[in-house]
Amino acid sequence: MNKYTKDPDKIAALSSEEFYVTQQSGTERPGTGKLLNNKEPGIYVDIVSGEPLFASADKYESHCGWPSFTKPIEPAHVMEFHDRSHGMVRTETTCSGCGAHLGHVFPDGPAPTGDRYCINSACITLEER
Repeated sequence: MNKYTKDPDKIAALSSEEFYVTQQSGTERPGTGKLLNNKEPGIYVDIVSGEPLFASADKYESHCGWPSFTKPIEPAHVMEFHDRSHGMVRTETTCSGCGAHLGHVFPDGPAPTGDRYCINSACITLEER
């Protein structure tokens, strides 16, 4: 079984936007993410640890400006925390293996889960399978 952890070499290689999003809990501008309109099959993995997070089969168009998924591949791979920053109450998501900020989850998604995992493109990459 793989152990997914924060990789200092991968952190050093991050772009300024990727560092801002993953390490400083930032958010990319809506509609700008490289994976927003991606429809290729595969597994979306964390760019810092390589931990598998979301399947392309669970990606859908939510019209929110960020890639959206109905559920993680494995719930234990995505941690959820109350986020009261910026005058809002939300649920932040992070990678369980390395703590990288991913985005937020909202209870307004489609069936069967009713969840919308709103994830920054800057924190994931697609591994085609």
